[in-house]
Amino acid sequence: MSQHPIELLIQKADKAINQEDFDTLINIYADDAILVIKPNVNATGKAQIKEAFGKIADYFEHTLDVKQAEMKILETGDTALVLAKTIVSAKNYPTVERRATYVFKRDTNGGWLCAIDNSYGHDLLESDKQSA
Repeated sequence: MSQHPIELLIQKADKAINQEDFDTLINIYADDAILVIKPNVNATGKAQIKEAFGKIADYFEHTLDVKQAEMKILETGDTALVLAKTIVSAKNYPTVERRATYVFKRDTNGGWLCAIDNSYGHDLLESDKQSA
């Protein structure tokens, strides 16, 4: 069975994050995309997202390793929801499994672009309860 084009894009994004190739990474995002940096902190648009990934790399002492352990893609029309088990680790950070959610939209050329990158998934709901 061949891989879904979005799965290939996510693999490309993970590789770009791990190698700090932010020029390649940013081309996977829609112009108005949202990246959840941490609960209650987002970056919006390619410029903010690229800047955020640079700061994230610094925070993780340039040892960030991101990979997907499992993925389910639900697609309808020009929209796809991705549910993923994302493994995040770094030299200064314990290995954690996040239940990520990503939203992709088709572009005018029929390709896919990430519109929402939320590696925290439903954990955002818990963070909202803790801050209330």
